[in-house]
Amino acid sequence: MNSTENNKNLENVNGLYIKESMKIKGSCNKKEPDALYLHIPFCEKKCEYCDFCTFINMSREYERYTKALIKELKMYPEYEYDTVYFGGGTPSLLPVEMTAEIMSNIRYKENSEITLELNPNDMTAEKLKGLRKTGINRLSIGIQSFQNHVLKFIGRLHSGEDAVRVFRDARKAGFENISIDLMFGIPNQSFEDLKKDLENILLLSPDNISIYSLIWEEGTVFWSKLKKGILSEMDQDLEAEMYEEIIDFLKKNGYNHYEISNFSKKGRGGIHNLKYWRNKEFIGVGLSAATYFKGRRYSNVRTFNKYYKSLEENALPIDEKSIEIIDEKEKEKLKNMLGLRLTEEGIKYFQNEKVESLLERGLLERFDSGKRMRLTRKGILLANEVFVEFI
Repeated sequence: MNSTENNKNLENVNGLYIKESMKIKGSCNKKEPDALYLHIPFCEKKCEYCDFCTFINMSREYERYTKALIKELKMYPEYEYDTVYFGGGTPSLLPVEMTAEIMSNIRYKENSEITLELNPNDMTAEKLKGLRKTGINRLSIGIQSFQNHVLKFIGRLHSGEDAVRVFRDARKAGFENISIDLMFGIPNQSFEDLKKDLENILLLSPDNISIYSLIWEEGTVFWSKLKKGILSEMDQDLEAEMYEEIIDFLKKNGYNHYEISNFSKKGRGGIHNLKYWRNKEFIGVGLSAATYFKGRRYSNVRTFNKYYKSLEENALPIDEKSIEIIDEKEKEKLKNMLGLRLTEEGIKYFQNEKVESLLERGLLERFDSGKRMRLTRKGILLANEVFVEFI
């Protein structure tokens, strides 16, 4: 792509923003983004609680989308990434050869963390071996639960037995770094169900565990059922008890609670997501993908037609309404709010009335000779009350 095409591409989005970006086109400065996110929006089935940008029964789009994704990737400076993350959707639905083609167009460092999300229902031992050969070295498996009645309730296609099989096959395929997702706070999930899930996790011994309480997102099937009275939310006290049980159980069994929703074995925390929580810049490509680049945050369009049309015109497929300029004041707010999610490292201590109030209420604590502050156990349970004070 020549410089004229580049200028046309970026001016279509926002003249000021693009001209500024063009000044660094191809440069290798110390502050360049070193994290890359790729959104693969395909799914076999839409989960009833999910509001992500995903599409079902779209295998006919795999090849065209792969080529478009690569074209968008090449529109950015040729950075060398130390974390790459394939999210979705279900990235593992792409044929291995298409994943390999995408990987061959990414510059990454020798010891980069390269993660791919997958679901147990669409995975074979052979495909796992093929994915490992592409350079992917970390998996995030959407297990959610090992209890079949819970999985059926939330609309997952796999069984608890599938989850165990795929995890073990992944280890055999050479994946030494595996994260799993666990959900709690599901209406038909009992405390005993959760305990069984935790015991199963311990047997598998994953490197990282990401936990998620059920969020009732507007526009989802679950949201509609909630409004119609077909479903009801879990009692908040029970949900809090579940969260505390997860924390206590995993910490007792050797996992570090390094972020509000994440636990890991020593040195195995997800590096890519740590960049988000440390408010580092990153590039996102694909439908709906978010980017934080040169002091701007923005997201891509959410439909195939708009995405393909922009790329055919050599324009980045950015949703113009999403562009947000992050000034120093806003950057500091984001840094503090995101940083407080990191339950071990926290943020630098600074003094103001709100901070002192949070300290007095026992929601924050100072450490490292008073130089830093972090959430207390009470603060973790009431994290949203703390975060709102930093907005």
